[in-house]
Amino acid sequence: MSIPTVALVGRPNVGKSTLFNKIVGKKVSIIEDLPGVTRDRIYQEATYNKKKFFLIDTGGIDASKMTFNDEIKMQAEIAIKDADLVVFIVDGKEGLTANDLIVRDILRKSKKKVIVAINKIDVKDAQDNIYDFYELGFDTYIPISSIHNTGYVELMETITNDFHEQNEVIDERLKFCIIGRPNVGKSSLMNALLNEERVVVSNVAGTTRDSIDSVLKYHNEEYILIDTAGMRKKGKVFESIEKYSLFRSLKSIDRSDICLVVINAEEGITEHDKHIAGYAIERGKGLIFVVNKWDTVTDTTIQEFEKLMRAEFQFATYAPIVYLSALTKKRIHTLMPEVIKVSENIGKEIKTSILNEVINDAYQLNLPPSYKGKRLKIYFTSQTGTKPPKFTFRVNNKGLVHFSYERYLENKIRESFNLVGTPIILQFKNKNEDKWK
Repeated sequence: MSIPTVALVGRPNVGKSTLFNKIVGKKVSIIEDLPGVTRDRIYQEATYNKKKFFLIDTGGIDASKMTFNDEIKMQAEIAIKDADLVVFIVDGKEGLTANDLIVRDILRKSKKKVIVAINKIDVKDAQDNIYDFYELGFDTYIPISSIHNTGYVELMETITNDFHEQNEVIDERLKFCIIGRPNVGKSSLMNALLNEERVVVSNVAGTTRDSIDSVLKYHNEEYILIDTAGMRKKGKVFESIEKYSLFRSLKSIDRSDICLVVINAEEGITEHDKHIAGYAIERGKGLIFVVNKWDTVTDTTIQEFEKLMRAEFQFATYAPIVYLSALTKKRIHTLMPEVIKVSENIGKEIKTSILNEVINDAYQLNLPPSYKGKRLKIYFTSQTGTKPPKFTFRVNNKGLVHFSYERYLENKIRESFNLVGTPIILQFKNKNEDKWK
């Protein structure tokens, strides 16, 4: 059963982002040293009473080069592309506006279920404006205050009324997606792997708009291959369909275990390639770089290009690099062995005793620096998660963990257990902090 999608729509400053944060229920961490993190947080997965759904925040759209009305129209259009339900947020303090009517007209044409959330009803005189919004002509109106939680329970009950508790059937098949800038050869790569013309291939950037799932059989095993729309540079994305494509791409990344980041060898490495890799790492996915159109490169060796790749992608030096031509299928046979290797690593489980031997040896070999007469001590280390591997360190004072020493420990773990292609998470807790995990 697919997870439903809910979109928050409305003109600027009506409280979309506040409500979005409330529903999501947490502040999503941002990895500061990664390029391309989704700071506008277009969407997140949310849960209410064991009912899961994706939440789109159209308020995160950057429309600085657009007119006010164009922005409003674009937000509404994005919502109706993939949403099962739309929450139309209006400002009870200001009352009904002409721009609300613009959104209304777009939503009514979509024939999607719409809930009108009348926000800021805690403000003086807002109650007098509530009935004006009935002019919008929708069936459901719920007065709320995002800040003071008024009407929140009623809103969430109404949103999830027709949703079902997610009793997911776990698909054990490995899922990997193909991501990259438009026109780098993602569709050609998918066709080469599947050995058939499954995806429309075009030299026009942005031909593939939606994600496509296919079953790939390799050495008697089945894999789910997810193609995605080209991920455009955010500053150039103003059309609603392009923002929609970005949303679909991020959703595909979340559904995947491994991401293949396709680089166009003819054009070289761009800043946006780094941004796209950052999306995958931020979401804890296995990572493989695929340098496509390698058969067209005549002035650079693999060794030279790899040196460049490692310099440009310093935040992902653990990711393997595959050089191939999707169009001619040259070296295509080198890709799947790397996918299998990375799949083993993202799910690798390490025995606690062996892990502690490695960490103790690393600690004795290179003691952490002391700070004001105090030195970090590591009492015990355990693996507390997979996909990606997560390791928890019990220490005397986690405040003594320097970034450089954390990186040292990460490198030792990678070297000792050959964790190619997977990000790893290190967590430090004081000796008596909460329960052992």
